[in-house]
Amino acid sequence: MRDGLRGLTTRGRSFLAAALAAAVSAGILGEKDLLRVAILLAVLPLLAAAYVGRSRYKLACNRSLEPHRVPVGASSRVVLRLQNLSRLPTGTLLLEDRLPYALGSRPRVVLERLGAHQASSVAYTVRADVRGRYEVGPLVVRLTDPFGLCELTRAFPSTDHLTVIPQVTPLPSVRLPGEYAGSGDSRARSVAVHGEDDAATREYRMGDDLRRVHWKSTARTGELMVRREEQPWDSRATVVLDTRAFGHRGDGPTASFEWAVSAAASIAVHLRQAGYKLRLVTGSGADVDATEGAGDGLLLDHLAEVRLDRRVEMSTLVQRVRQRADGGLIIGLFGSVSTAEAELLGGLRGSGATCVGFVLDSSTWLNLPPKARAEADHAHGAAALALLQSGWRVIGVDHGSRLPMLWPQAARGSQGFALRAALAETVAGGVR
Repeated sequence: MRDGLRGLTTRGRSFLAAALAAAVSAGILGEKDLLRVAILLAVLPLLAAAYVGRSRYKLACNRSLEPHRVPVGASSRVVLRLQNLSRLPTGTLLLEDRLPYALGSRPRVVLERLGAHQASSVAYTVRADVRGRYEVGPLVVRLTDPFGLCELTRAFPSTDHLTVIPQVTPLPSVRLPGEYAGSGDSRARSVAVHGEDDAATREYRMGDDLRRVHWKSTARTGELMVRREEQPWDSRATVVLDTRAFGHRGDGPTASFEWAVSAAASIAVHLRQAGYKLRLVTGSGADVDATEGAGDGLLLDHLAEVRLDRRVEMSTLVQRVRQRADGGLIIGLFGSVSTAEAELLGGLRGSGATCVGFVLDSSTWLNLPPKARAEADHAHGAAALALLQSGWRVIGVDHGSRLPMLWPQAARGSQGFALRAALAETVAGGVR
C-alpha cells in the first residue's frame, strides 16, 4: 500500500486534494451530500493505490535487435517480448525503452492487459546517422490503474548494444601494386587464387613421408626428391587510418574524417574478399588483424568507434605501423599533411612495402576566401609531391570525391608519373 501511495499521479493527488477541500467545506456548511462527494473522491485514488501496490506481477522481458550491426543511415528493428509469469492478469502496462539521443526519442508502447502466463511482443525501429556503439535499454515498465490515478515503475536491468558501422562501398576489381608481396613458401599468386598444391620438389630429409617421393625428379637428378606440400603465398595488406584531429576538417557525418573512415572500411572489406591477410592500424592505437574467424565484423566494429585524437602525431602513426614490418601492401588514408610529415611517411618504404596513399585535402571541406584557398592548394600540392618523391603512389581526395571512382588509380600504371609531373608544375607555379 505504501508503494501505491508513493506512486499516486498528479491526477490521483488532485483527487485527494479535492476530497479534503470538499470535506472541509461540508463541515463548515453542514452539507452531508458534499461529504459523500468528498468520501467518493478520496476512495477512488486509495483503491487505485491498493490495486496497483498489491499487484505482485512477475514479468520477464527479452530484447532482440535485428540486426545488431547496421551501417550508417540504416535502421534496426528492436523486438521486446514481455511475459507474465504469475497467475494474475496485469493491468495496463506502459513500456518505455531508454535510448541515447543519437538513436531518436524514447519509444513508448501501451499493453492493455497480459493474462496469466501470457506473452506479448512489441517492436520499434531505430536509426542512427552517426557511427558508434550505442546502448539500448534498460526497459522501464509503468504499471497503472484504468483511471490513471496511480503509477508504479519497474525496470529491467538488462541492456543490449547496437553497433553503427561506417558505410561500406563496393569497389571495382583492379590489379594492385604489391599484390605478390607477403609471406609463405610458394610465391605463385595463381596458386593462392586457384587453391592448387605446389608441385615443386626438394631434397629428401630425414623423417619425410616416403609417399611424398617424386620419382620423376629423383630419376632426373639422381638424388631422392620429395614433393613440397607448401602453403600458398599469402598476400598481406595494411590499412592505415590517420586520426590526427588537426588533419581533418568539417563536422558531423559529412566531415573529412568520416570520408576517411568509410574509405578505410570499404578498402579493408574489399581486400579481405580478394584474399588478403589484413591489418588495420589507426593513430588512436588500434592494431587489428582480421582473421578468418573474426571476419569483417572485427574491423568494422573498431572503425565504428574510432575517434579523432588531438594528441596523435604523424611520427606516432609511422612508429605504430613499423612495429610489425609485415611488408606487402600499405594503403594509407591521410588527412592534410605537411612536407615534413610526408617525409616521415617515406620511412615506411624501408621495409620493402608498396605504399598507396589517399591524401585528403581537408581544406576543401571548408569555404575559404580565394587567397587562403590558393595557399591551401599550394601546401597540399607540395606535400603530395614530397610523398611521391619518397616512393608512394599518391591519390588526391577533394570534398565530393567518390572512392569507387578513385580506386582504379591505385592499380598498376603510369598514373604516379603523370600526377608527379602535374604536381611539380603546380608547385613551380606557386613558387613563381
